[in-house]
Amino acid sequence: MTYQIVEDIAIVNSEEIVIKDVQSAIDFMMTVKYETNCEKIALNKEAIVEDFFILSKGIAGEILQKFINYQVKFAIYGDFSKYTSKPLKDFMYESNHGKDIFFVENEEQAIEKLKG
Repeated sequence: MTYQIVEDIAIVNSEEIVIKDVQSAIDFMMTVKYETNCEKIALNKEAIVEDFFILSKGIAGEILQKFINYQVKFAIYGDFSKYTSKPLKDFMYESNHGKDIFFVENEEQAIEKLKG
């Protein structure tokens, strides 16, 4: 897992899955906050367990609620085109129109969303 800090945003890239469940998400969030002193985090999609993107499993809601509770803005970047679930697409659309959680294509878009 590598960090890059851009305008008080921690850009995290990991080839391993770092968010598997609620506890690993909290551990990840606290580790990044401690090591970078950033309260805005962008993470590549591949570092999140695939079950996260199956809304019926409930993992996404639980995890993202922790980011909101701890007042950490969070962007997930990557290619979401393989997902065809209408509920997931609607969830991502609504998230992107909020102010805390974002699903975007790349790091640059993540930075833009998190700056706003």
